[in-house]
Amino acid sequence: MPDFAEIVREHQAMVYSCAYHCLRDPALAEEVAQDVFLELHRHLGKLETPEHIRHFLRRVAAHRAIDQARRRRPEYALETAPEPSSPAPESDPLLSETLRRLVASLPEKARMVIILRFQEDLDPADIASVLDMPVRTVKSHLQRSLELLRGKLARCTGEVRV
Repeated sequence: MPDFAEIVREHQAMVYSCAYHCLRDPALAEEVAQDVFLELHRHLGKLETPEHIRHFLRRVAAHRAIDQARRRRPEYALETAPEPSSPAPESDPLLSETLRRLVASLPEKARMVIILRFQEDLDPADIASVLDMPVRTVKSHLQRSLELLRGKLARCTGEVRV
């Protein structure tokens, strides 16, 4: 079993990335990452394999980031937020930033499902395990979130959806 410092070095980028993509705030992501590694230190004796450690870290990072995002939730509902007033041109170099903002506008669990699927490249069964939810729920979150993101992105870019 590797020592604690080695585990931190190996997994710190993954833990920070998971938190950052959910929170979009470097300072909060660092705080979440520190909490995750403190939790790892408390439970290190119970974790048996490198795979178990990686799963534990993803799980704790996802849940802590969701909790932190809920604390920062704005007072208005997403449905009442105004859409951009003018569509972005097709060659918009900020398209990826627009997509990041749209992902950030998703509810916390749906956002984490999208992050784990497309940032961490986990399959639905692994996401279900990390987030303690049924695989069907993960798939539903993915389907609804992707449809919502497609619709909002189409409105942002001025595309007509059929």
